[in-house]
Amino acid sequence: MSPTSRKYRRTACTGLALAPLVALAACGGGSGTDASAEAGSGKGTISVWAHQGQKSEAAALQNAVKSFNSSQNKIKVDLKLIPEKDYTKTITATDAAELPDVLEFDGPTMANFVYNKKLAPIDTYVSAKTMDNATAASKAQGEVEGKHYGLGMFDSGLGIYGNKKLLDAAGVKYPTGLSDDWTAEEFTAALKALKAKDSDGKTLDLQESGGYANEWGTYGFAPIVWSAGGSLLKDGKAEGALDTPAVVSALKTFQSWKTYVDPNTDGNAFAKGRVALSWVGHWMYPAYSQALGDDLVVLPLPDFGNGPKTGQGSWAWGIGADTKNAKAAGTFLDALLNDTNVTAMTTANGAVPATKTALAKSSLYKEGGPLQLFADQLAKPCGDSDITKSCVAVTRPVTAGYPVITSKFSEALNSVYGGTDPKSALQKAARAIDQDFSDNAGYKIP
Repeated sequence: MSPTSRKYRRTACTGLALAPLVALAACGGGSGTDASAEAGSGKGTISVWAHQGQKSEAAALQNAVKSFNSSQNKIKVDLKLIPEKDYTKTITATDAAELPDVLEFDGPTMANFVYNKKLAPIDTYVSAKTMDNATAASKAQGEVEGKHYGLGMFDSGLGIYGNKKLLDAAGVKYPTGLSDDWTAEEFTAALKALKAKDSDGKTLDLQESGGYANEWGTYGFAPIVWSAGGSLLKDGKAEGALDTPAVVSALKTFQSWKTYVDPNTDGNAFAKGRVALSWVGHWMYPAYSQALGDDLVVLPLPDFGNGPKTGQGSWAWGIGADTKNAKAAGTFLDALLNDTNVTAMTTANGAVPATKTALAKSSLYKEGGPLQLFADQLAKPCGDSDITKSCVAVTRPVTAGYPVITSKFSEALNSVYGGTDPKSALQKAARAIDQDFSDNAGYKIP
């Protein structure tokens, strides 16, 4: 997937390929979680499916499997890598009885797979040590109705990268962390000040080149909704949550920023110094750090009244609903989520470790590290429903109806950016989401 596809993978952000998510919406018909997973003997060969991302990720996973297989002789893992662009569609199209013992999945797709009886709860099969070591944000993404169906090796986060040299030249004061975040008004004022010192008046990168009618639109900019005190879905409804006056006002502000945005068609607007600010995620740190060195600063997203917010969530691991050897599957997951493998994977892809111990040791994300902000944000998880001023990292709605939510919201956001009245766009999206939920009995999972 091009430079933006790297974004799409890291944020899973999450595969951020909208087509597979939309396809999920059409595969409904699930009616509960009476998965038929069997504990089994805890021995023998188990099948494992994973998405084939960048080469370094694939190598890290293959090494983890090789190490596990050679470390003992009771369980053998048979790993199958499936191209990322086909991965979610493959799971969607495969009958539960034909799915593997262990499978990886993109976080927002989990609830739909639970709804369609393709995943089993993992609580009984992974160790208490593994569960306790998972970060709160990772556990929030993997929980449905009090049961956990997935845990990740890594997580994600959003921020604003700043060019210190350009900010200082324009006399712009910027945050040093979550405690002194920009308000939306202060952020807009900073854009104006930067514009005055910029030859073409373009001072901001919003990863515009791929448009926003996709998962990047939702992952990247739903934080504006949450920071304005709204929600994509609340108590099973979008109307009255997504289209509140505060959210409408916030998206009007977002719309006003377009005049400052570099289209970034070459993917280098920030790295080459054309803009002073880039709204994106942790995955751009390697390129930005190499380009700017000591001039790179990492800042939280602006506060629209309910505190700064960020998206979170990424690829996770679970157990197939029809496995006959869940004990062996759990043993493998315990090994996969140990410090050695999590560190190897996050070194390969630059993502935030999703286990407490690996996060504490990470040179990038530990206290005092250059990306501590992302760890600080994930340390204040909101889950997907209790989005208060004191929490920061919000999980995208954990519901089988998420594909419709993200489709309708991202379409609305894209149209707002293109000049549509935010109120009418949000109301239209909210009505469409609520109609879909009504048609599908709220996607309730007993």
